[in-house]
Amino acid sequence: MKAARARGHLEFHLLVLVTLALVAFGLVMVYSASSGRAAVANGDPAYYLKRQGLYALIGLVALAVLSRVRFPALRPLAAPFLVTAFGLLVAVLVVGTSVNGARRWLPLGVIDFQPSELAKLALAVWLAAFLARRPAPQTLGELFRPIGLVVLAACALIVVEPDLGTAIALVLMACAVLVVAGTPVRVLAGAASVLVALGLAAIWLEPYRRERLFSFMDPWADPEGAGFQTVQAMIALGSGGLFGVGLGESVQKINYLPEATTDMIFAVVGEELGLVGAAAVVGAFAVFGWAGFSVALKCRDPFGKLLATGITALVAGQALVNLAAVLGLAPLTGIPLPFVSYGGTSLIVGLAAVGILLNIAVNHAAVEPVRVPDRRRRNGRARPARARGGGRAAPARRAGHVRRRPAG
Repeated sequence: MKAARARGHLEFHLLVLVTLALVAFGLVMVYSASSGRAAVANGDPAYYLKRQGLYALIGLVALAVLSRVRFPALRPLAAPFLVTAFGLLVAVLVVGTSVNGARRWLPLGVIDFQPSELAKLALAVWLAAFLARRPAPQTLGELFRPIGLVVLAACALIVVEPDLGTAIALVLMACAVLVVAGTPVRVLAGAASVLVALGLAAIWLEPYRRERLFSFMDPWADPEGAGFQTVQAMIALGSGGLFGVGLGESVQKINYLPEATTDMIFAVVGEELGLVGAAAVVGAFAVFGWAGFSVALKCRDPFGKLLATGITALVAGQALVNLAAVLGLAPLTGIPLPFVSYGGTSLIVGLAAVGILLNIAVNHAAVEPVRVPDRRRRNGRARPARARGGGRAAPARRAGHVRRRPAG
């Protein structure tokens, strides 16, 4: 047990250090991006910092607790967790708070709860539990029932809010889990073509999404309209130079850059800390992704392997989507930067997910691999199944070799 824990210490420490560093950095940047607006609107420059600090404290408590709960205990909770998440996704469409035309939050006093954030983690746990006891889908039909149906239902409810960015992050997570589970790339490519068609339809049917797509193709065609946010982000990033204009000295965050504390906080980072600061943030998420996927590769338990993959893909995938949008490499989707952007539910759920990942890192070798029978048959005989989690199937016996029973 001690040797197994020692092998996971590097990834464990990297995940802890990177996560805490990003949270602390996020508190600094939230204060920098919001202090002026908070002083005018609330009379307290630290208004948003105090709230984000409270969310961080709750999230760190969740991280500490879940890092001590052995991850196999989550498997029987997968289905109830998923049903609860779906119930909340439906509830937010009925009684949720509408902000800027989006109905994504349930008011719970000190925090506006965002069910889509919980749904991402719930789906990751359910996918890992489902695929840990069944062979990976090998055809589009097997993929659709029930995995594709569940993922599409969750994405549909999230897109209706509307929140296309979260739906994209959820699909990226599901694809990563399926790849590790053993689904052929050709099957995933076929499913991806269907999802792209559905995504384009969702964009075309919603006027503001069409505007975002056209503004992404040429933001300078309408710099004061549909392309305003992208253009201001480019100006902020370009103004930072190599070392930035200085912490707290951003000009774009003052009535120029929309959503400076949430979706566009990376643009403020680029302006105030320059290329060096922006590269450090990108490097931090790269290290997180490497450590998380290393934990998944080392884990011998199928459920832990798939769950570590899903959690890592959620954090790294969401960061990738956000950074690509801010840098003008993808259309704007309205998705926050994990651990850095202002937002209670995103921060709390994200830190709770990291707690689960830390537990897998510590116990990655403590659970024996589970062999899952393959449903496919050839010539009337079941094909030998490979052990998940890095094990190998037992070698076939040589012709004529008979195992003798022990005497007595």
